[in-house]
Amino acid sequence: MADFDLSIDEKRVYADKSGKQTAYVAAGVGVVTVDVSDDLVGGFRVDHRCTARDAAGSPGEVAVATDEDVLLVQSDDYHELDFGPATAVGFHRNRVVAADDAGRVARFDESGWTDLGEVESVRALDGSLVAAEDGVYRVGDDGLSHVGLDDVNDVSDPAGRLGGDSGTPLAATDSGLYALGNGWMDALDGSFSAVASMPDGRAHAVGPDGVVARDDEAGAWDDAPIPLDETVVALAHDARAAYAVTDAGSFCVRLTGGDWRTQVLGLDTVGVAVR
Repeated sequence: MADFDLSIDEKRVYADKSGKQTAYVAAGVGVVTVDVSDDLVGGFRVDHRCTARDAAGSPGEVAVATDEDVLLVQSDDYHELDFGPATAVGFHRNRVVAADDAGRVARFDESGWTDLGEVESVRALDGSLVAAEDGVYRVGDDGLSHVGLDDVNDVSDPAGRLGGDSGTPLAATDSGLYALGNGWMDALDGSFSAVASMPDGRAHAVGPDGVVARDDEAGAWDDAPIPLDETVVALAHDARAAYAVTDAGSFCVRLTGGDWRTQVLGLDTVGVAVR
């Protein structure tokens, strides 16, 4: 990548914050940063003005899709990646991936952008997976290939995102929540709009009755409702906690096994990410 790229070792240093974290919220006014210490929510501010459409995190960095370009946030600096207007953003093996209105999906590395293919109505990107109106697509050596399902709203692929081999991919669809094993297997019934997970199996998803959570790979899904009469529109995870933003502009954080803490941002929020 360009000279602002961080090594993987440096990213791990950034990821170890001893309970302190900065969450990046994608909103109509721009990128809003929220200070979090364990499950306590601190101050927030508009860190970068733009029209943000999506956000995704990887250890040490955050990518933001805007109506003008894809931004890569490293330390406190915002770098334009010359993708053009983007609707969705994610990470594949610690490299930024992005999609635009036309369905172009591309990955960024030291040589610039490499087109991976085109998919109609891309809704989300994470790891090796693309969520689209007509199903899930996988990033492979020869580009994108359709791997099943329909009406997919969100995907979570921690192994593909971080470049490891741990973590079961999940897909949130209008017909249910699915886990990828020997094909797509039913996890929960109902319409699901968002999902986020970690390599150890901890995960959160937004279903017909609100947020559900799983504390490990073998555990059951349990109700984990936010203490607000609002709908969660986006989720993120790190090694300590889950993060959420709502349709009414509230920010929420939950340590594993704990209760949600909230902060009213009063903004038109569409995404959240941590690094």
